[in-house]
Amino acid sequence: MSQGQDAKLFQRGKIQEFRAELLAAESKDKKFAKRKMVLKKIVANITMGNDMSPLFTDVVQCLGTPLLEIKKMVYLFLVSYGRSKPDQIHLVIPSFLQDCNDRNPVIRALAIRTMSYIPIPVVTEAMTEQLRHCLKDKDPYVRKTAAICVAKLYATDPRKAERGGFVEMLRDLLVDPNATVVSNAVAALSEIGDRQDGVTFKLNFHIANKLLTALGESSEWGQIYILDSLLRFVPDDTKDAEILAERIIVQMQHANSAVVLTTIKILLYLMNYMDNRKLVDHICKKMGPPLVTILSSGPEVQYVALRNILLIIQRRPTVLRNDVKVFFCKYNDPIYLKLAKLEIMYRLAREENAREVLAELEEYASEVDVDFVRKAVRSIGRLAIKVKPAADSCIQSLLKLIESKVSYVVQEAIIVTKDIFRRYPGQYEGIIPTLCENLDLLDEPEAKAAMIWIIGQFANRIDNADELMDDLVYSFLEEPTEVQLALLTASVKLFIYKSSSETAKQLVHKVLKWTTEEIDNPDLRDRGFMYWRLLAINPAVAGEIVLVEKPAITTDSDRMDRGALDQLLLHAGTLGSIYHKNPETFIRGATGRQLVDTPALNPTSRQMLVTVARPNVPTPPVKVSGPGPVESHREKKALMRSDTLVETGNLLGEDNQPNVVEDEEEEGEEEEALNPHVKPEQVSQDPYAGLDSAFGNYGDKVDEPQSATSQVSLEGELQQIQQQRQQSLPGPEPAKPRKNAKFRQSIAAFNQISQLGLGL
Repeated sequence: MSQGQDAKLFQRGKIQEFRAELLAAESKDKKFAKRKMVLKKIVANITMGNDMSPLFTDVVQCLGTPLLEIKKMVYLFLVSYGRSKPDQIHLVIPSFLQDCNDRNPVIRALAIRTMSYIPIPVVTEAMTEQLRHCLKDKDPYVRKTAAICVAKLYATDPRKAERGGFVEMLRDLLVDPNATVVSNAVAALSEIGDRQDGVTFKLNFHIANKLLTALGESSEWGQIYILDSLLRFVPDDTKDAEILAERIIVQMQHANSAVVLTTIKILLYLMNYMDNRKLVDHICKKMGPPLVTILSSGPEVQYVALRNILLIIQRRPTVLRNDVKVFFCKYNDPIYLKLAKLEIMYRLAREENAREVLAELEEYASEVDVDFVRKAVRSIGRLAIKVKPAADSCIQSLLKLIESKVSYVVQEAIIVTKDIFRRYPGQYEGIIPTLCENLDLLDEPEAKAAMIWIIGQFANRIDNADELMDDLVYSFLEEPTEVQLALLTASVKLFIYKSSSETAKQLVHKVLKWTTEEIDNPDLRDRGFMYWRLLAINPAVAGEIVLVEKPAITTDSDRMDRGALDQLLLHAGTLGSIYHKNPETFIRGATGRQLVDTPALNPTSRQMLVTVARPNVPTPPVKVSGPGPVESHREKKALMRSDTLVETGNLLGEDNQPNVVEDEEEEGEEEEALNPHVKPEQVSQDPYAGLDSAFGNYGDKVDEPQSATSQVSLEGELQQIQQQRQQSLPGPEPAKPRKNAKFRQSIAAFNQISQLGLGL
């Protein structure tokens, strides 16, 4: 049937019409043309999302048709609706078993594959023996299908798969003469090994070499599975790692980008177990051209490659060391590609290419995309911090950008200039007047906080610093917390620098008063109290603390931790390499990867080794048939009444056998214990009450006590609980007289715990 005629099948149909057509097709349909057409309509409706499950029994009857095309459509129907019909699936099992022994290997594979998609116990039980035969089938197509079915069986019933020996049969398929069978067996074992409750899948050097033999004859997906499985091989000798690396390095010339990235991932992994520096440098040199080639693909593939390159060049800086021009942005690049390329350009920048990178960043700063321009301006500042010889040129570029008077450009320039002042103290303070001229353009918290820091840090060099701070402090209460913190610290610095200025005194007093009396943020309020105490006790010491010489910032903070980087590179080419997070942090049930410590592991890699604990899967509860242990009457009474006395206040546990209180006086004491509001004089004193006067009785306003209505309702609820507990006790027993002194001690202890723990 032509493609145009197939398009007519995708029309919403009614269940009754399809059922009638299937019944009519049973007669006068020698070549099964009518039945085939109806099944095509049903499959088309399934594709469109229409529910065809009411036709289950009608479609299942077509399974006996000897035509392969009809069997495929019926099995597709069963894959879609088989698990939702557990009460009718037994009608199909005889046909499953018959097709599993069919002469046609396609039908045999189709039957066992469909059974694995239906995780119902009766189907799983019928599939077990047939799967065992299919794993040893003479046709490789059936064997490779059966290998994947083992992984599905393991997902349905792990214990059945292990007890049936299917994992061992998968292991035997690793040395199968057919490459497709080998790759599917590796895929199944990898899926089982990645489960938290799965068996551990490891390779030795002999099996790893066998898998590489099948690499050339496998499909692209098969090559990816085989290469990825080499992460499960842990070299005990550096020679083993070097041999495997030399065998797979040719795969970097593959046309498929996924194969290339997987090969690079394995090479980076094996380099941790090599001590031959020449070979390591040779491999790093070979990695550059394939990565550059991937950048000529579509934008989505480019982005995946760029995110992986960002990880690779942090771990192996010699890769792409001289290829910074490859990452210059094109005019038609999407914004996400431009931002990713900017980050890589900064990583690859060094003294030799700093001039070219700076010229490119200056061009980007004049673009129309706001986010891209912000990133470019910030990259200029980071370049000045990273490459010292280029700092002067970067400062001149930033001054030109500030002269443009574009709001977001000026704000980004001021933010990075603050970091440049810290990186090169005493060198570029001459540009501060230019920065102060643009105070009116600042409307973002980060930029405003950066400018306030500059004014406070260099208040002794700015003549009108007190006037500038007075203007900035005017809107203190409306500013974000970030700006308020900067204003607080800057006002204290201004007072220390210019302690004789009346404006500085009034300014710092006003800011401290606002901070400690009108601000709700605890961090800001605590810092205000700290500064106020420092200035009140000893202003000279306060100056030494606030104006202490700060360490020069470096670019080390931009680098990822070495151990975390090694761990992330084990997930290169996956979603984890795009997010720059380990998969177990955002995928439920994913297992982490790690470098394994062996004698071949490099000393530097061993120092930064990150261990990932395999999660402990809770064991199912043990059920023992038969009645449980019979408790004695005495033990039952003791347990019930000790539980009751926890509610009534006997927390000290001094009596081995607590008794029921009979006299009315002791019952009244119990009621007082359960209702601490009845006698306020018994409430313990707040141990933190003495701190109220630490800052001049700042905490005079305390919370009001509970209303009488809430107290009465609380007392009523506790009395109901007490009555229910007493009703659950067994019949009365002769009670021993309780010592009132001990009971009152327990009451007092309960009151203290309830006051401190419950806050009543």
